[in-house]
Amino acid sequence: MREVSAGGLVVDDPSSPGAGVLIAHRVRGGDLVWTLPKGHVESGETPQETARREVAEETGLTATVLLPLGTLDYWFVFQSRRIHKWVHHFVLTDPVGELSTHDIEVEQVAWVPLEEMDARLRYRDERALLARLRSVLGEGRT
Repeated sequence: MREVSAGGLVVDDPSSPGAGVLIAHRVRGGDLVWTLPKGHVESGETPQETARREVAEETGLTATVLLPLGTLDYWFVFQSRRIHKWVHHFVLTDPVGELSTHDIEVEQVAWVPLEEMDARLRYRDERALLARLRSVLGEGRT
């Protein structure tokens, strides 16, 4: 099986980001896990549209997709099926609204200083995306 999702990192200032938005949810073992907001691409949606929708649903913020941050792909097993998943991540900016946890899957939402994100993000591949942020923003301005 194949799954495609999209999401991203909302930043406070794309010219010199100091903070971004992360969400936290509980995993099966009960641990609180901090991640980037993301979700499944629905029929007829582009990954950019999905990123905007998922960010709004999971954080309460409406934001503008600025540019791609990167795509992750990995395999996992769910209900005895092997699934190949792609997640398209984008940098989003110009947030409007207030942080909220209206989405039942999300327990916490926070603006996190960029220098603290690496320690908070649970997944290594998302930390690798974060490491690319400044160079991606620099490339996007040229």
